[in-house]
Amino acid sequence: MIALALLLLVPPRDALGTYGSWGAFRDPSPLRCFAIARPVMRVRNGQPFASIATWPGQGLRNQLHIRLSRQRAPNARVTLAIGERRFELRAGDADAWAPDARTDAAIVAAIRDGRSMSVETIAINGAAFADTYGLKGAATAIDAAALGCAGR
Repeated sequence: MIALALLLLVPPRDALGTYGSWGAFRDPSPLRCFAIARPVMRVRNGQPFASIATWPGQGLRNQLHIRLSRQRAPNARVTLAIGERRFELRAGDADAWAPDARTDAAIVAAIRDGRSMSVETIAINGAAFADTYGLKGAATAIDAAALGCAGR
C-alpha cells in the first residue's frame, strides 16, 4: 500500500525498495537517486513530500527537499524539527531546502536518530501548520538511494 502511494507521488522510476513509510527510487535521466515519504496525515490539496536525494552529475549527496502541503505566507520562516534539533530552511512558495551541504548532513544525521520530523510554517491565510513525517525506514531508504547511484 505504501509503495503504491509513493509510486502515485512520482512518475514511473526504478524502485529500489520500500522501507517503513519511505521509498527509494532511481531516476535515469538526469541520474538521481532519492528516498521519499509523504506526511503522516493525508492532505486534500497538493502532493507534499520530504526527500533526500543524490545527484551524481552535480556532485550533490543527501540533499533535502520538502514540498509543503500548503503555500506559505511571504516571509514566513520554515523550520524543520527532529527531536530537540531545529533547522531553519530556505523556502520558495511551497518548497523548502537546507541552506547548505553542512545543514543537509546535520539533517540526515538527525533523521537517522529520530522517530519523527515536522516542517512548520505559516500558510498564506495566516494559519500555522506543520507537516509531520514518520522516520521509520528513512535511514535504510537513504542508504538504498545512495547505493542506487554509487559508482555512477
